[in-house]
Amino acid sequence: MVDVIFMGTPDYASTILKRLISEEKINVVAVYTQPDKPVGRKKILTAPVVKVLAQENQLDVYQPIRLRDEVVVKTLLTIPCDFIVVAAYGQILPKAILNHAPCINLHASILPQYRGASPIQHSLLNGDEETGVTAMLMDEGLDTGAILKISRIDIDDNVMVETLFDQLTQVAVDLTMDVLENFASLTPVAQNSEAATHCGKIKKSDGKVSFDDDAIKIYNRYRAFTPWPGVFLENGLKLKKMALEAYCQANAAGVILEIDNKSAVVGCELGKLRIFSVQPSSKKEMSVISYLNGKRLSIDDTLA
Repeated sequence: MVDVIFMGTPDYASTILKRLISEEKINVVAVYTQPDKPVGRKKILTAPVVKVLAQENQLDVYQPIRLRDEVVVKTLLTIPCDFIVVAAYGQILPKAILNHAPCINLHASILPQYRGASPIQHSLLNGDEETGVTAMLMDEGLDTGAILKISRIDIDDNVMVETLFDQLTQVAVDLTMDVLENFASLTPVAQNSEAATHCGKIKKSDGKVSFDDDAIKIYNRYRAFTPWPGVFLENGLKLKKMALEAYCQANAAGVILEIDNKSAVVGCELGKLRIFSVQPSSKKEMSVISYLNGKRLSIDDTLA
């Protein structure tokens, strides 16, 4: 029997935890997750999904505000374990915890690419052809630990972030089990820090786009930022559903080039986009045709 302390917070982590719980040869001895947080307009205090899953399975749950606090560290060190598995936990592990047992982190990129908080979004933003999950032996840095194993997948040209998230979650689940079962035979390989790239947390302002940009860049932003923060123009108009129509032809930026009964094609500095639905500020999502009719816009007019 392998005893595991699990650390994680969002859906990505809960899927890995669920698999660990289901394995007969694995005993999850404790679960660490972030504190409950107020959610929504009414600020309702809501537990992380990892906590809910852990409690449903009668597991001990810890939610320290700061993992580095002395009393928190001392408490954790009293819990015997063979491994600490970390997946999108949200806090850096102090040295004392790293020394307690091998700490295995599952990061949703091909390290050292995209160290940080938003690797999946950035793989789409940059139009990457492949991504993956890296299992690494954690150290005191941010995603800087030695690599144990990488599982790679191709990125479809039109895949959206939620779908890619689901695909990588399953990759992470399988990789976790692989690494735990074969840990003794794996040789950690140091990352090439000179090749490292970093990505921070996504902000609402990151969703702002302009037709002055290339169509493929706007489309990749749409893929990476739907549903949140979405993509929107300077005037607040949200582009809710779109497709890449062309990417190598110069056009007048923002000009409506074609209209049919379901969509409108809009020119970009380079390329063009087919828009299906939009959402004006303080209004509900609507078809782009309804929006154009309401604004009395037609071919050769500027969308916004």
